[in-house]
Amino acid sequence: MTFATPVDGLVAARYGDSDDSAYPVPANETVALLYRHRSVRSFTDAPIDEHTVSTLIAAGQSAATSSNLQSWSVIEVRDPAHKGRIALLSGDQDFIRQAPVFLVFVADWARNRLIAERQEARTAGIDFMETTLVAFVDAALAAQNTVIAAESLGLGTVYVGAVRNHAEELSGVLELPPGAFPVVGLAVGHPDPTAPGGIKPRLPQDVVRHRERYTRPSEESVAKYDATLSAYYESQGEPRGWISTVLQRVRDRASLHGRDRIRDALGRRGLPSR
Repeated sequence: MTFATPVDGLVAARYGDSDDSAYPVPANETVALLYRHRSVRSFTDAPIDEHTVSTLIAAGQSAATSSNLQSWSVIEVRDPAHKGRIALLSGDQDFIRQAPVFLVFVADWARNRLIAERQEARTAGIDFMETTLVAFVDAALAAQNTVIAAESLGLGTVYVGAVRNHAEELSGVLELPPGAFPVVGLAVGHPDPTAPGGIKPRLPQDVVRHRERYTRPSEESVAKYDATLSAYYESQGEPRGWISTVLQRVRDRASLHGRDRIRDALGRRGLPSR
């Protein structure tokens, strides 16, 4: 293991620090790629060819999957009108329209249910929360592998949780069968080099890393991070803090933008999640 060039400055940037010497971590090009991750919300009009998308999907399928059940699918959307309808249901975000490819990762028990029915086998196990969680985790792991592959090819991505704002309507637009449910969207394209962007600082490890047992985060560490992230956002022309973002998100049902109804939507979509 080496300790230098691939990640010079990247670890410190990830924690909003100016000194890498505090982070003598093993380093290689894969780790450096992970540290460089950023969300991209502005794309050029350069297209993405079919072979590249096939590569991204193959990378997604290379992710771990519970019991090899592979209980996820992905919908590739390129048609501008189709992307426009999806964008309207997903926070009306222009980067969805702008990206040449929009992927919707789907928790998919429709496929395995169909396989079981063809074998005249029972499918009652699909009705439980554990089964729903398995599919959501599978879809999320596949999506993250896809992001890593895309970034390794010089592409930019941004996750879109807002595909769950109107999950039932979106399911109709995508013609998802019962037992399939949208988990997360992913806009993929060539990053606009003129758009602002940087490595967004994350919480310090003493807040997220627990040794043997869970411990409460110190108020000082959280406050320090809030100041660090506020400075980052200020540099990007978007002044706000982290604590205020958390408080806004957990304030009430309205702050979930329709996602407070997901449990009921799952049931109506053939995933009772008992």
